[in-house]
Amino acid sequence: MSRRIAIASDHAAFVMKSELAEWLRGAGHEVLDLGPANTDSVDYPDYGYALGRAIERGEAETGIALCGSGIGISIAVNRNPAARCALVAEPLSASLAREHNDANVIALGARLIGTEMAKACVTAFLETDFLGDRHVRRVEKLSHPERSPA
Repeated sequence: MSRRIAIASDHAAFVMKSELAEWLRGAGHEVLDLGPANTDSVDYPDYGYALGRAIERGEAETGIALCGSGIGISIAVNRNPAARCALVAEPLSASLAREHNDANVIALGARLIGTEMAKACVTAFLETDFLGDRHVRRVEKLSHPERSPA
């Protein structure tokens, strides 16, 4: 099933971003590359915010965020209430992020995992459906913290 996927990184993950974008296009997906365009130093929050906005505006159904560790850019993406970004490092976490959290973005650390593991994570993420059921109310609270009684 072809998807519209937004992808963004910082300079530390530029090479991995480029490889994943090419691989995804080869698999028939439409890829919105939000940058950067090279390995010159950039600030990961700018690219994380852009990815969150792309999800919010419906420019992409799914997103992939990358930086050196995956941590910083995942924090930036999650500042947008429309985005549910999960930092993953192996396929099981990627699947669980979809099944239980209805994550619409995954974050990967280019300095921590290789491209083949990143592809395995993306594959698991894209092939896994949200389970719904008891998880729906929890996911709703992720985008609407004011609904939490605690």
